Amino acid sequence: MLYTAGLTLLALLASVVLLISGVGAVQAVAHLAFAVGIVPLIFAAMMHFVPVLTRTGEPHRWLARLPVFAQLCGGLAVLAMQGLVPRAWLHLAVLLDLLLTAVLFNWMAGRARATIGSPHPGWRWYGAALGCLMLALLAVLLIAVWPTHWWALRLFHLHLNSIGLLGLAALGTLPILLPTVLGKPDPEAAGWLHRRLWLVAGGALVVATGAAVVWPFGVPGAALVLVAALGLIGQWTRRFGLRTLLRDGVSASLLAAVCGLMLSLGAGVAHGAKLMEGRPTLLAWGIGFLLPLVSGALSQLLPVWRWPGPVTPARLLMRQKLAASGAWRAALFLASASALLAGFRLAAAAFLLLALGLFLANLLQAVRVSRSTR
Repeated sequence: MLYTAGLTLLALLASVVLLISGVGAVQAVAHLAFAVGIVPLIFAAMMHFVPVLTRTGEPHRWLARLPVFAQLCGGLAVLAMQGLVPRAWLHLAVLLDLLLTAVLFNWMAGRARATIGSPHPGWRWYGAALGCLMLALLAVLLIAVWPTHWWALRLFHLHLNSIGLLGLAALGTLPILLPTVLGKPDPEAAGWLHRRLWLVAGGALVVATGAAVVWPFGVPGAALVLVAALGLIGQWTRRFGLRTLLRDGVSASLLAAVCGLMLSLGAGVAHGAKLMEGRPTLLAWGIGFLLPLVSGALSQLLPVWRWPGPVTPARLLMRQKLAASGAWRAALFLASASALLAGFRLAAAAFLLLALGLFLANLLQAVRVSRSTR
């Protein structure tokens, strides 16, 4: 888990540096962040939460290496996109990723069947997210079969990954993770997950189909996901209070991620209506949604992955170090995404670099925490 998280952070930082400097093909840089960084981290998070949701044991040792294999496949895809290896190797990487995703899905389904009683509904969100990933990967393979439809298939792939895989994985995890962050139960979380799965999964499919066929068809899908995200924020505000959410650095980051998702949904509709360029919309999604989500989730999970088992003073101190500037980071990520959409690219870059600098400073302080802390 720690290896996957570390490589994810390196991949994200490298992609930001390459994007700002203009080095490398845009497609390769984007997949460096997504295929090498985010997808393996999602796999690792699912393998962390599914045993909890199904009340079963930890994954087998060979399965625990699955995120590492996913990172290797992602690296192969990036090399092929950059032209450093034959382009045909991209299809090999996609086929291997499909296999890994199917293995993870089968393991999750088996854990759900082995549950005594009913498993927590959160696992179904992970199953739907993996289903979206498999459809997105199949779209890449279909480009080789139907090259005349490559643009539509590319858009289908892009939106199924951004709204389907990541949206479902995030919104399926946050109702469970945020109460853990605050140390307060949320009795409504399971009910929200049970009721809203069709809303987000259906919305993701409608958005992806609309983007590939005709953009107005995707607007209702974006509205479905937006309603679900708004409902989650409303539930958190009623249960915990806005001041409590903003006081803790981790919960502030997770709250900002949901706000960033809603911001990117609105920007995506504007892009479909040709009111906004495509690249700023995608970058705003990464900055406003993805970065606060990853930094917030890792601030909570890294101490647990480093010191599993009972809570220790060292784990609490590491978590405190990681969360120290969480609220400021969250505000800067959202400010950067908003400035980018408004056309203020220099301000957006400044806000982004400052937020990343704060997170790196917190991370360097956190990794120095030793087990002997009293």
